[in-house]
Amino acid sequence: MPAPDTARIDAWLWAVRQFKTRSAATAACRAGHVRLNGERAKAAQSVRAGDEIRVRIEGFDRILVVRGILVKRVSAPLAAAALEDRTPPRPPRELTAQLPVRDRGAGRPTKRDRRELERLRGERPL
Repeated sequence: MPAPDTARIDAWLWAVRQFKTRSAATAACRAGHVRLNGERAKAAQSVRAGDEIRVRIEGFDRILVVRGILVKRVSAPLAAAALEDRTPPRPPRELTAQLPVRDRGAGRPTKRDRRELERLRGERPL
């Protein structure tokens, strides 16, 4: 049986291990986190070899180029061969802004807390 020329974008993303489940890939497409050649992609859109896919995962865009068509989940080495990852490296953690984290259920921030947050963000002079 010959290899297929096209595949659904959600199935391909699942097959190359970008999402743990196909339904998670479908949900990402519906939410607008997947772009195919610069346009928002619907879950049933077809991908072909050479297409560029941008996927927003954990707040960062992954740039993938389709090298092979997969419709079923395969081993990690085969999945890696089916795509070319052109994602730029993430900035080091030291350079990204660290926002203070409040304990869950700690209630609303006080006026003092808000002022400290504004100082950290550079919105308020010292």
